[in-house]
Amino acid sequence: MLDPKVLMTIKDLPLVAKTVIDGFMNGYNKSTVKGPGLEFSQYRSYQPGDDLRWLDWRMFARSDRYYIRESEIETSISVRFLVDASASMNHDDGGVKKIDYARFLTASLAYLANLQGDAIALNVFQDGGLFSLPSRLDPQHLQRLYYNLQQIEPAGTFTKPIHYKELFAGNGRKELLIFITDMYQNGGEIVKLLDTLAALKHEVIVFHLMGQNELDFDFKGYSTLEDLETGQTIPISPQAKKQYQETLEQHIAGLRMALLGKHIVYKMLSTAQPLDEVLREFLVQRNKGF
Repeated sequence: MLDPKVLMTIKDLPLVAKTVIDGFMNGYNKSTVKGPGLEFSQYRSYQPGDDLRWLDWRMFARSDRYYIRESEIETSISVRFLVDASASMNHDDGGVKKIDYARFLTASLAYLANLQGDAIALNVFQDGGLFSLPSRLDPQHLQRLYYNLQQIEPAGTFTKPIHYKELFAGNGRKELLIFITDMYQNGGEIVKLLDTLAALKHEVIVFHLMGQNELDFDFKGYSTLEDLETGQTIPISPQAKKQYQETLEQHIAGLRMALLGKHIVYKMLSTAQPLDEVLREFLVQRNKGF
């Protein structure tokens, strides 16, 4: 398992991505992780009339049976990564910030998408601004994505950009939108953005990042908490833990149901979770159609 704290010691983001994907691939035949949109391939037995171009000759050599690689029949798509870079993404849990985890997750998924032949794009949301790296498929573009991920410095609040519709309307090409955020919002800005993205008929997946200390209400030694975006402080006490966790559980359940109603896939992640474990669970679920 790849502990995020261990990954923090690796300064080179491309190396982080390769390390995570190599760890994820461990125990899997690489040919079974091949297909558009970060999906596992599925093999089925050859049937008369099938296109012989999709026969997997290596599988035949191993098993003496004919198999078709179903997912390779599909065309590649564009995988667009949307990263929340508001100030709350600076939340730290044991030396791992949410924005660092977002960087690692985005870099790893981009590496895998590029490996599979999918075009990749990056958008960074920060204080009303929107940085955009267009969708392309080439190794140099992957390096550009790494570079821009590394430059992110969270600041300000999450504000829905003015000109985002033109960007996400696209040119009619199918896109997979992967939004990595802590879902911290003052006036429903993130939910409103997701409403629009869902209406544009793209497939949308939301990774909701939370620190394990947030999930466990583990703030030993602190009597107050400060909002990283507004500067507002609130007192805390051990007695508030039960009510806090009940409220949080209801909040997460509400988010999941609201996004499910918009046909948006929701997955909450702790920044303490090993990245290869996250990828394995995510791609296995994706192969099953969630």
